Amino acid sequence: MKSLGATLKEARELVPFTLRQVEEATGISNAYLSQLENDKIKKPSANILYKLASVYKIELNMLLSASGIIEKSTNPENADKPDNKWLNRLAFYSEDFTEQQQNEILEFIKYMKFKNKNG
Repeated sequence: MKSLGATLKEARELVPFTLRQVEEATGISNAYLSQLENDKIKKPSANILYKLASVYKIELNMLLSASGIIEKSTNPENADKPDNKWLNRLAFYSEDFTEQQQNEILEFIKYMKFKNKNG
């Protein structure tokens, strides 16, 4: 499992935000964020992780688990889940689309899946 710092840095870069942009969005200093990303701070408060999960559009449990605050789920159902990194990016960008546009994107995804199956 990746460290909390690596998890946070990857999530921030996927958005993509600079440390200063995260500071503006959360009120958490960029110096503190840098220390988190470099694993200098191992166990930040759950409140800090909540703010970051909200800005990065990722599950809070992922950050709580990476920090050791909660145990990582060993649920075998998670083994079949699609790449969460891709899903998080999709969720982040979907906010800017109307419902009609979201439906069109879903139809395109269905088309691509059909195309992949049928060569």
